[in-house]
Amino acid sequence: MAVNKWWYVDPVDARDSMMGGFPLIWISEGWHTSMSLMIFIKELLINLLLYFVTWFSIIYLINRFVWEIEVPKALRISLITFASIICLIMGLVGSMPEHIYQWERDFEVEVLTTGYKFFWSVPERPDYRDFKDK
Repeated sequence: MAVNKWWYVDPVDARDSMMGGFPLIWISEGWHTSMSLMIFIKELLINLLLYFVTWFSIIYLINRFVWEIEVPKALRISLITFASIICLIMGLVGSMPEHIYQWERDFEVEVLTTGYKFFWSVPERPDYRDFKDK
């Protein structure tokens, strides 16, 4: 998920928010305190399943019909180390008590605009006044 989609939305009965996820919205700013997140488990699991099935299919088809993929041991070890560090960091962030975990998003949103970003970048928040009259 190096590239992710951001959504600037206007939820029903709430303030405008930045949300994230592709193809489904699975993460949102928390409304109850700063620096908190709302994470929607069902949408996250669907996205992860879709990502893994897609990449598994692509790699399997290339390995089966194009050429056999041989990954050097040093690359395997470095990828596993990198993935473990990312999982550890995400586990620490996810275990913070101010986050809210819900099975699914239980509110409707009006999508005002969307865009794409790399996981290390922070998109500039659009100005709500640009969308007020629409």
